[in-house]
Amino acid sequence: MPVPQRPQRPPQSRPAPPRRRPPQGTRPVRSRKQDERPRWGMRVATGLSVLVLGAGGIGHALVSGLEDGIGRVDPFKDMKNRPQGGHGTNLLLVGTDGRDTITKEEKKKYRLGGAPCHCTDTIMLVHLSADRRRASVVSLPRDSYAEMPAHTDRTTGERHESHPVKLNAAYAEGGPTLTVRTVENMTKVKIDHYLEVDFTSFMKTVDAVGGVEICTARPMKDAYTGLDLPAGTHELNGGQALQYVRSRHVDVAADLGRMERQQKFMAALIKQATSSGVLLNPVRFREVSTTVLGSVRADKGFGTEQMLALGKAMKGFGPASSEFASVPVGDPSFPVKGIGSTVRWDAEKSEKLFADLREDKPLAPPKPAAGAEKQAAGTLVDVAPKEIRVQVYNGTPKDGLGRSVDEALRATGFATTQAPLNGETRDRERTLVEYDPRWDRSAKSLAAALPGSELKPVKDQGPQMRVTVGSDFTKVHPVKAESRQTAGDFSPVRGDEVVCP
Repeated sequence: MPVPQRPQRPPQSRPAPPRRRPPQGTRPVRSRKQDERPRWGMRVATGLSVLVLGAGGIGHALVSGLEDGIGRVDPFKDMKNRPQGGHGTNLLLVGTDGRDTITKEEKKKYRLGGAPCHCTDTIMLVHLSADRRRASVVSLPRDSYAEMPAHTDRTTGERHESHPVKLNAAYAEGGPTLTVRTVENMTKVKIDHYLEVDFTSFMKTVDAVGGVEICTARPMKDAYTGLDLPAGTHELNGGQALQYVRSRHVDVAADLGRMERQQKFMAALIKQATSSGVLLNPVRFREVSTTVLGSVRADKGFGTEQMLALGKAMKGFGPASSEFASVPVGDPSFPVKGIGSTVRWDAEKSEKLFADLREDKPLAPPKPAAGAEKQAAGTLVDVAPKEIRVQVYNGTPKDGLGRSVDEALRATGFATTQAPLNGETRDRERTLVEYDPRWDRSAKSLAAALPGSELKPVKDQGPQMRVTVGSDFTKVHPVKAESRQTAGDFSPVRGDEVVCP
C-alpha cells in the first residue's frame, strides 16, 4: 500500500525570470543567522566546461595565453603503488569550500556566511572515453566512508597511520595529493589529471555562457540558500544557479538529491555551452575560457596542448555525449565512532561501476530508438507514472474508448488495471480524474498526461485514481518523473535525459 502523500503548500506567486535577462521582482534576502557551510559544490562544472569549451576547434593562437591564469599544483608528487592505467582519460574534479574571493555583497545576497572547513565540498570523477565521444561523470558523496592512507598532515606535520574518515576530510589533512591517493585507493581508478575550481568562476562562467535553463516539476524552496523556484522552466544566472546547486533542504533526499541536481545542472551547462554559439565565436570563446581558467588549479600536465587535443577530438560533443551516475550506496547513514554518520558504498555495485570506467564501458543504457526517445522527452511530473494506479472508465458512447485510453496510459508508464469499465453515464464531455486528497501529487501527475481534464477530490477514495474518459479526449501525452535518485540506486543516465525537454 503506497504511503499517503502530504499535500504541498501552493507555490508562491512570482513570475519566472525572463530569458537572458536578470530576474524581475527578486525577493529581498530575509534576515536570519546562518549556521550552515556553503554548499556550492557544482562549481566543479566549471572544470568540465574547460573540456567542453575546447570542442569548437579554436586555433592555438586563441588559447596559447590562457593557461597563464591556471594555478598549478602537483597532486601526484611522490605517489607510489598507483592503480594500473586503463583506456581513456580520468579527471578528478574537486570543489573546495574556500571563499576568499567572495565579496561581502555576494555573501549576503547568496547566503554564504560561515567559516570554511578547508575541505572538498564536491568530488566528481570524470572519464573521457578513448574515442573522445563520451564523458562519464560519477559523483562521490563528500560524506563517503573512506580509509585514508598513511600520510603526514600538511598543517601540523604530524604523521598519521591509515584511519577512517569522511572522504572530504582528505583535502583538509593532505591537500590534492592525499585526495587523489584516497580516491584511487577507494575506486582503483588511476587519475590522469586533477582540476580544482572555486566559487567565483562558477558564477561568472554561468553568466558568460548566457545563463542555464533548468526545469523543475515541483516548487523548490530552501531557507538556507534562499532558493525559491516555482514549478516550471527557469533561466538561471550565476547567482541563482549557485543557490540551485547548493540547496539540500528541498526534499528528504538531502545530499543525494543535491548531487542529482548538480549533475542535472552540469548537463544543462554542457547543453548551453555547445548550443549557444560560444564554441563558434572566437571572442566569446576566449571570454568564457578566461573566466573559467582564471580561478582553476590544475596539475602541471594539463595545459594548452592538452586542451587543444581534447577539443579537436571532442568536436560535436553535446548533452547526449555525457552520462551521469552516483556511487551506489549501501548505507546512507553508517555510524563511525569519532566521525559521525557516513555514507557507506555498496561494495559489489560500486566495484562494477569503477570496473566499467577502467574498461572504458558506457554506464548508461544505449540511446533508445527515435520513437522511444520522443516519449522519454515527455512533460516532467512530480510522481513517476509507474507509482500511480489507475482505473479507467468510458464516459462516452464510443465503444472501445476505455480500452484505448487504458492501453495508452499503460504505454506511458501508469499502473492501470488493464480492465476498463463503463462509466455511470455515457454522455460526459470533459475527462474527469477523481482522487483521494492524500494522493494529490499523483493526481496532478496523471492530469499532466490528460491535458484539459477535470480534477475532483474524493475523500477516502484511496490511492487508486479514477479516470472517466470524456468526449474531449484526444490522446495521452507522455510524461516522465523528475527524480531518479534513491538511496543506493545506481541509475546512470545520459545528459540529454536530464536537461529540459
